[in-house]
Amino acid sequence: MELLLLITLFVVAVFLGVELITKVPPTLHTPLMSGSNAISGIALVGAILAAGSEQGIWVNVLGFFAVTLATINVVGGYMVTNRMLAMFKRK
Repeated sequence: MELLLLITLFVVAVFLGVELITKVPPTLHTPLMSGSNAISGIALVGAILAAGSEQGIWVNVLGFFAVTLATINVVGGYMVTNRMLAMFKRK
């Protein structure tokens, strides 16, 4: 029963995420991405905690992948933000 609940929650989260992102106008997408870097940073801290826990080898492996993906997300978000801010600098 618990697995069914988790799968249902995942499907609903994916559906809502897609619906919300498609409704955001392009002018707001980059500033919202900048703000989501803080959320990605929190996810990175949680991934580091999971990777370093002593819950088992699978938790460590999944934590390592979570750290890798969250790091890519944070670095990419800051690169896009930096590029966006460079557009507003005087030449």
